[in-house]
Amino acid sequence: MNARHRAILLFGAPGAGKGTQGKILGQVPNFVHYSCGDAFRSLRVDSQLGRVFVEYASKGQLVPDEPTIELWKQSIQGLIASGRFNPEADTLLLDGIPRNPRQVELMNELIEVKAIFNLFCPQLDKLVARLQRRALKENRLDDANVDVIRARLETYKRDTRAVLDCYPDHLIHQIDSTQEPLLVLLDILRIVARIPKPAVSDGRTVFTPPHPARPA
Repeated sequence: MNARHRAILLFGAPGAGKGTQGKILGQVPNFVHYSCGDAFRSLRVDSQLGRVFVEYASKGQLVPDEPTIELWKQSIQGLIASGRFNPEADTLLLDGIPRNPRQVELMNELIEVKAIFNLFCPQLDKLVARLQRRALKENRLDDANVDVIRARLETYKRDTRAVLDCYPDHLIHQIDSTQEPLLVLLDILRIVARIPKPAVSDGRTVFTPPHPARPA
């Protein structure tokens, strides 16, 4: 993986709706959704990485940086090998990674961030309620009880929120995630439509410029 992959970051506290939006956007041609949490949860619990995930997730803590980045690399290589991700034409939608400034540093040589959608929800009770509903629907260990949920939210405030300080302001787009999911999606799509898209021509990757602004 020598070239940096184009990426859009879906950012926000647990329960803000990153996974919901990522799954929808991942159905759009040339966009590939990667959820760090889903990747860890898909591991066998008796595998080395699976045991690491259970150890930390059960306490509401983040998995250490090195195994997180290693799993990401393995997953992306698998997507490329299976033909589900074409680095020349596709854009990754990253959900849950990078999660702290150290991971930003480690991934700087791996991805080229084109936009960050910060799904903000100032209502703590709403986030807790969303996570509890998700735990019932998906049997998710890391959403199992209120103590774990509050630990995850504290970890987000202490470690993850600082990720935004690692990127220039023009890449960061604030999205109100207290809206209905459809309205959140519309807000995201309006911005995605303005991001220059790669185009493949004659075996070479070229970049299409943004559409010129219409005259007033």
